[in-house]
Amino acid sequence: MGSFCDSRGGTFTEYNEDIKSTRVLYSLLYKGLRDVVKNQVKFTKTIYSTKEVSEIVGDMTQLGSMMAGVMFVFAIFQQWFPEELGNHIESYFQRLVGFVYPYITIIFPEYQVDEYERSVAYMAIERYLSAHSSNGAKRLKANVFEGGKSVFLSMDDDEEVIDEFKGINIRWSSSKIIPQQKVLYTSHDDEKRYFRLTCHRKHRDLITKHYLHHVIDEGKAIAAQTRQRKLYTNNKRNHWSHIVFEHPSTFDTLAMDPKMKNEILNDLMTFSKSKDYYKKVGKSWKRGYLLYGPPGTGKSSMIAAMANFLEYDIYDLELTSLQDNTDLRKLLIHTSSQSIIVIEDIDCSIDLTGQRKEKKEDSKDQDLIPKKEKIKKKKGNEVTLSGLLNFIDGLWSACGSERLIVFTTNHIEKLDPALIRRGRMDKHIEMSYCCYETFKVLAKNYLDLESHELFATISQLLEETNMSPADVAENLMPKSAQENAENCLNSLIKSLENAKQEVTLKAAGEAYKMSERTSETIQDSDESSDAESNNGESSDAESFDSDH
Repeated sequence: MGSFCDSRGGTFTEYNEDIKSTRVLYSLLYKGLRDVVKNQVKFTKTIYSTKEVSEIVGDMTQLGSMMAGVMFVFAIFQQWFPEELGNHIESYFQRLVGFVYPYITIIFPEYQVDEYERSVAYMAIERYLSAHSSNGAKRLKANVFEGGKSVFLSMDDDEEVIDEFKGINIRWSSSKIIPQQKVLYTSHDDEKRYFRLTCHRKHRDLITKHYLHHVIDEGKAIAAQTRQRKLYTNNKRNHWSHIVFEHPSTFDTLAMDPKMKNEILNDLMTFSKSKDYYKKVGKSWKRGYLLYGPPGTGKSSMIAAMANFLEYDIYDLELTSLQDNTDLRKLLIHTSSQSIIVIEDIDCSIDLTGQRKEKKEDSKDQDLIPKKEKIKKKKGNEVTLSGLLNFIDGLWSACGSERLIVFTTNHIEKLDPALIRRGRMDKHIEMSYCCYETFKVLAKNYLDLESHELFATISQLLEETNMSPADVAENLMPKSAQENAENCLNSLIKSLENAKQEVTLKAAGEAYKMSERTSETIQDSDESSDAESNNGESSDAESFDSDH
């Protein structure tokens, strides 16, 4: 591959100066090695005889001189033969070797040329080699999942294995390239990994027409069998990080109206089987869901249940960590198919509400804003409503397929209508306060009860009081081993009565304040009318006096 030496340029005088400095450096290195050897003499004299010590010192001094000489010659070679010349020589040498070298090499990089999308072939080869050829590798990388029940082994960097196909030996090797400017410090995201296939040139047709298709198809099948769903989040470097997704929420345990639950299930099933239909109507295979309602009504649990039902990955997108629309687009490209892209509390993530209104109102005042304030504003989050709309249903939204885009909010009235219109957020789902049907699901989940004499009382209170499913579930959960189902139901009844009383007192207080305001308004109007009448009488008297 390419050389990692720094390219150098300059005049002949600059080269001489570099050579002089190099000589000084290596002379100091030689002196340092000699001092180290002398310091070790005292210790070695206690173990070896004087003759043996002199021989050891002589050998080490000779070795140090040879190392310094080799490094000096290598530095001069770099000065007089720059990297560009070396690249030309290497290319011609490879052409010459190609005439007599009997093997061919195929490179499979981890990322495509644009470095946006991870190569499907690379991932399939990784799975295939893990299943078939990992036993022949001496160094492996282990990845444990499914609670330690399964271990995925893959080749370590700079490792080679041999695979056999129809009596032919094919050599696979795993390597990586570290960016030239980050040799001393580099992250895993900057490293460019690749697989190299090497085989005899007489087997070219068999390899390209049959073997590679066999490897990729079998690798995809293995990946489907061992697939583990993941929960992703974006980090500060605009890359996805993930953990294993193990949320237990399902539609069976989801506390909501059964009719609405069945409606959502049918919608999800129809979407997952509509690949050909979406292609027929000319739309991207994606669907938007808007979950709105008060806090504690089960919006996050709904997302987890959707992911478990469809067996999709989840990408939890944090908009506040993005700088601009380009970062948003880059993250979108790196999402996989069969996934749910989630933006929770979108009304609180960034200021997307009323942006267009602000532009109209503040267009006249833009010239009055100091330049420093404009610069500070630009340095912050610059994700715009336009960029988010393009993310949902623009041209870039067609990158990938079979994806759900889910927004959640506690205040739907704060969102821009263009963001949540049909076609972008196709289905609006209201997650409301707990009703009696929702309570029965929670009672079954937490207490294993389908009926009880206290259910009627709770049903009446739920019609009169607003309480979130999360608060209901907290009351139904036993707090100790001594608590039984009846204790939990009584605890819920007490909480509902307290909530009802608080609402009643709050309503009475507001009514009292309203009546006071009304009486003050009436009193003020009476006083103003009296003042006007007095002013009218005084003016009449003045006019009468003036006439006489």
